[in-house]
Amino acid sequence: MSTDKLIDLKIGGRSGWLRLKAGNLEKEPGRRRAVVANNTDKSILITGCSTGIGYTSAHALHKSGWQVFATARNETDITRLKSEGLNALHLDYTDPASIKRTAEEVLNHTDGRLYALFNNGAFGQPGAVEDLTTDVLRQQFETNFFGWHELTRSLIPAMRANGGGRIVQCSSVLGFVSPPYIGAYNASKHALEALTDAMRIELKETGIKVVLIEPGPIWTEFTKSALNAFNENIDATASHHGEVYARMVQSMEEGQNSRFKLPAEAVHAKLLKALNAPNPKPRYFVTLPTYVAAITKRTLPNRLQDWILARARR
Repeated sequence: MSTDKLIDLKIGGRSGWLRLKAGNLEKEPGRRRAVVANNTDKSILITGCSTGIGYTSAHALHKSGWQVFATARNETDITRLKSEGLNALHLDYTDPASIKRTAEEVLNHTDGRLYALFNNGAFGQPGAVEDLTTDVLRQQFETNFFGWHELTRSLIPAMRANGGGRIVQCSSVLGFVSPPYIGAYNASKHALEALTDAMRIELKETGIKVVLIEPGPIWTEFTKSALNAFNENIDATASHHGEVYARMVQSMEEGQNSRFKLPAEAVHAKLLKALNAPNPKPRYFVTLPTYVAAITKRTLPNRLQDWILARARR
């Protein structure tokens, strides 16, 4: 056989094409497949850590030995998180400079080997679609969608160079069903899910695993911040939906108590699976309403789904 003869081999159908030349194996240029990294460094960037899901997960992972970078927007929260032993950083999803600075700082601290990102910080903007100004809708997307995308893009090159990593997106049951009077939030989560699904497929051969967590009702400060957003951005007195808004506000002021609400630890349990499973699921449901919504979404006619969602908001 000529020493210049090249033989293409395919090992196991998944590891990429190899070329044999003069008895030596070498990767064919342009078709290199990265080796999947392990998470021995156990480093993670978690956003939205002032309260709730982010706060609970940051502390739990820190206690179990992870190197945790916890972000918040307010300096008082950052100071508090630092006093509790966390490596806390400022991050504002609506500020590109803040996103860039956070990504650079975390990569510097980890020598470019950050293993995982948990996008979590978000808020819900209540209000009928016709009462949402375009600027208000844009604010919802800046925080819940565009900021997440920019931060994720900033970290993918390092994960790719390391041969793998985890990107976990905290979505919602409202990422695949859309009840009335919270259309802005629904839209941001639907967009997040579509983008994440595409990204998961695109990164399949890089060793980077992309996962969605879809909680239903969780005991957090979400309702309180949603009430603030409603009061700030919706003119209820001039709306055709005034009677509905009155009931909504009363419910939010009472905390929207639900027997189906779970503590933030329930989301953290699914986050652990997303981080540690060798081949994590594309989606992890949290709370009974999420499981029920997934079944009804697949099985019931649209008109019946609309009726159920309308009744659920009363």
